Amino acid sequence: MKILVISPAYSLSGVPLAQLRLAKSLGKIGHNVDLIYGCKKHSKIEKSPFIKIIFFNKFRVLGMFIPLVKYLIFNKPEVIFSAEDHLNAIVVLACIVTSSKAKISVSSRVTPIDTYRNSNINFSKGWFLKKLFPLVQSKANLMTCVSKDMIKQYKKIFNKTNQVDVYNIVKTEESILKMKNKIEHKWFINSKTQLIIAAGTLAPWKGFDDLIKAINILIKKKINLKLIIIGDGPEKLSLNNLIKLYKISNQVVILKPVMNTLKYFYNSNIFVLSSRLEGMPNVMIEAMMCGCTIVATDCPTGPREILGKNEYGYLAKVNNPNDLSANIMKAIKKKISAKKTKKILRQFTAEEVIKKQFLLLKIKRKYWMI
Repeated sequence: MKILVISPAYSLSGVPLAQLRLAKSLGKIGHNVDLIYGCKKHSKIEKSPFIKIIFFNKFRVLGMFIPLVKYLIFNKPEVIFSAEDHLNAIVVLACIVTSSKAKISVSSRVTPIDTYRNSNINFSKGWFLKKLFPLVQSKANLMTCVSKDMIKQYKKIFNKTNQVDVYNIVKTEESILKMKNKIEHKWFINSKTQLIIAAGTLAPWKGFDDLIKAINILIKKKINLKLIIIGDGPEKLSLNNLIKLYKISNQVVILKPVMNTLKYFYNSNIFVLSSRLEGMPNVMIEAMMCGCTIVATDCPTGPREILGKNEYGYLAKVNNPNDLSANIMKAIKKKISAKKTKKILRQFTAEEVIKKQFLLLKIKRKYWMI
């Protein structure tokens, strides 16, 4: 089939990475796949022989409307996979304007607490999106969320929603190969300490300040460990200042974003998600796939759904460095085996995700695995 996968921006993390994996997986099983990014073309693009990548060179999602209309007229995709509510609305409107016959699957990836926080203010972004949501719901063939708890949040805002839960693709053949690549960072060579890793945008909602405070608590207790944070963002300076304040530069380091975080996860003992807010943290699933024992805050939404009641990882209170440090200590004392998490990870494979999407879209079985 001719399939369009579309994302507002290009990145090797978050929503863009999830869309890239979906596009590649669809291409690998024989579909003709275009992957559209709304932003300007990047110099470092993870190319694939299985898909065609198109950049619209727009600064805002709204600017994607006209190019998308033109694309739909000339390319006529049979299936469209879109992600994020603002882009989902643009995609549905473009399909209406062009009388597209494509089956539309729209996915919500960010908690609606954030997306619709200003929806009571007239003409705000949240207000517009809330007005357009019923249109998306009436025209899309499938509406998905990346976690069950997120659907509950949508129901609180809209009373009624047709959304179902479908996870992102995380575990692929490519990712398994990537995680076994060599690392040259000195902390990972013949290390005899507990290596703790975290990754993500250095922004307030990620809670890296709480993580550094939790690690400082453990260092004061003479626990032999090192923390590696991979990421960049607005909080980088303040986080580095916090590390200097606690005088723990020999045990905590912030590394700039890398093309392959999986190899760092694979060579670490514990992965910590310290977020105050999430959708479904793919980075946590990646770390689990790489064999890390997971410690995560019990934030909305995602971690509890995957980890259960400390069955597949350890849950800590949000905004509580003391509780976070206590749960990191639990992970140091008792690791969660990769054998145990195997069942969880199957839900994040390309085979399972594509099968579920196509079943819900009522696409014939012969197109699942060509």
